[in-house]
This record gives sequence, C-alpha cells and structure tokens, in this order.
Amino acid sequence: MNTEENFTPVGHNLQNPVDKYPKPPFEKQFQPFPGLAGKMNPVPDHGEESYVGTGRLKGRKALITGGDSGIGRAAAIAYAREGADVVINYLPEEEPDAVEVIELITKAGQKGIPLPGDLRDEEFCNNLIEQAVQHLGGLDILVNNAGHQKTHESITSISTEEFDRTMKTNIYAPFWLIRAALPHLKPGSCIIGLSSVQAYNPSENLYDYALTKAATTNYVKSLAKQLGPKGIRVNGVAPGPVWTALEVSGGQPQDKVVNFGEDSVFGRPGQPAELASTFVQLAVEDASFTTGQIYGVAGGYGNP
Repeated sequence: MNTEENFTPVGHNLQNPVDKYPKPPFEKQFQPFPGLAGKMNPVPDHGEESYVGTGRLKGRKALITGGDSGIGRAAAIAYAREGADVVINYLPEEEPDAVEVIELITKAGQKGIPLPGDLRDEEFCNNLIEQAVQHLGGLDILVNNAGHQKTHESITSISTEEFDRTMKTNIYAPFWLIRAALPHLKPGSCIIGLSSVQAYNPSENLYDYALTKAATTNYVKSLAKQLGPKGIRVNGVAPGPVWTALEVSGGQPQDKVVNFGEDSVFGRPGQPAELASTFVQLAVEDASFTTGQIYGVAGGYGNP
C-alpha cells in the first residue's frame, strides 16, 4: 500500500467555527408563538445538507418531542441518517415545519411518523407513547426536547396561566412521557432530556424557564441512578444560545434577537446542526457507560 497516496493531512476540510455560520446583528423578526423555522432569517441549519450518517443507530426506534424544528429537528434528521425510525411530536401550528422533517426522514430510508398534539395534556402524553410504540414496533430512545420559553422582565408580569404552561410543557410532560414509556424500554434503551445553560447561569428575564431547566438537570441525575440497574441510561444536553424559532416567538426580547449569541466565544449563536452529533453520541450503543451526565454545547459559556 502506498502510504503517501492514502494519507489524509491533518486539518483537511477544517472549518473555522467563528465563521461557519451567520453572526449578529440579525433583523428583528417577531413571530406569533410557537413560530416556524422556515420563516426565520436566516433560516436555521438543522443539518439538512450537512449531516452524514454512518449507521450508528441502525434498527433503533426513537420518539422526539419538539421534532419539527430547532434542536429536535436536528436530532431527528441525524437519527434517521444513522438508521433509526423516528416519531416526532409537535404542536399542530407547526405542521409546515413538521412536513419537511418527515420528508427528510423518509428520504433517509427510514420510517418517519408525525404525531401532533399538546404535551400539556396527560392523556395525550400517554397516548403519544402508545402510538409511537405501535407505529415503530417498540421504543428505545426517548428525547424530551420540547420546551416553552417566554421572556418576562419581572416575575410580577408572569401570569399563573403562563407559569403553568411553562411547567406543564417543560416538567410535567417529560414526567408523564417517561412514566408511560418505561414499561416499553428494554435494557440498552436511553432517555435524553434537554437542559440548558439557564440551569447553571439563569437570565433575569427567564425566571420560569430557567427553573425548569434546573429541574431537568436534576431529574436526569436522579433517574440515572434509579434506572441504571435496569440497564436504561439517562442523560441530558445543555445548549447555550441556539438559533431557533423559540427565540423569535417570545423567547427573547426583539432587541436581544438582533444581537443574539454575540457573547459566545465565537461571536454568534449556535445552529441546531451543531448539536446533532451530541444527541447521537448519547444514544449509541458504545456510550453504554455514560449515564447521569449533562453534555454542554454552549459556545464557550463553560457550563456544565
């Protein structure tokens, strides 16, 4: 073998993360909740063109909440291209984004199932698990990604109804889903929760959202101890600022949207595609000793 001909130089095709994606300032672009990724400027990168799978999740069966856009969409695309069949859940208003995701999953040669509905309803959560199991013939990856985030300058401006929506979406729903899924999860299965840097360094205007992310971090670590003896792994991902529809539909004030992500060490927000490989790594079989961990993808924010 000619070693010179087969040698790939170190640094081949390297990209500078500073210049890889758009930087602020961005235009003000408010959307009514829950927002659509397809209407954002710039449109987020979920890995539609860039993610290349290698079969690391062949034969796996995944349910991803909030799988229509943002981080959940990036995970869905990656899982499908790694060989998994995927059910995505989303709000009915997000159907245009969801249609695109299902097409991408199908194009990857995998089964893609859309199951829209509101996770704040306990009965729906129970039915979602049962439908996912029926459509996929089982379930071994549960990604609790869906979340509600709305900025408030003062705790006094948060209504009980708004507070309840954040709690139900971010805390109650994962509880209901995990409880319903456990009878179906065999040894080797995994649960992945979405935490945030807000769990460690909360913003003053995200009081309710931040406390749910601290709770997510806690349930990951608690459940990892509880379910470890059963062979079920539980981990979490803690993003920093990521360019998603969540931010332009009330998750950030419009003046902060303009400069969103400029405080990261790269001077820009992350893109959902940049988190995809982390969700894959936490689900693959060769991560079998990884549980109770929170993986940070935070652009240098340093937490966790």
